[in-house]
Amino acid sequence: MPDWVHARRREIGARIRDARHHAGLTQLQLGELIGRDHRTVHRWEYGQRVPNLDDLLLIADVTGVPLADLVR
Repeated sequence: MPDWVHARRREIGARIRDARHHAGLTQLQLGELIGRDHRTVHRWEYGQRVPNLDDLLLIADVTGVPLADLVR
């Protein structure tokens, strides 16, 4: 995998983390609201795993952040 892919994952993860913080949610709370484990949320936020489109849509809905802003 090219280095830019890993960098992009980390950027998207940082946007997810920022959206979560702005919504006043912990990783545990976000995970519960979207039906995922808090460890999965942690992995997304640190670029270790990639959320699928359904997960991104749920995150956008729960945090009130447009999907495009999460992945721009």
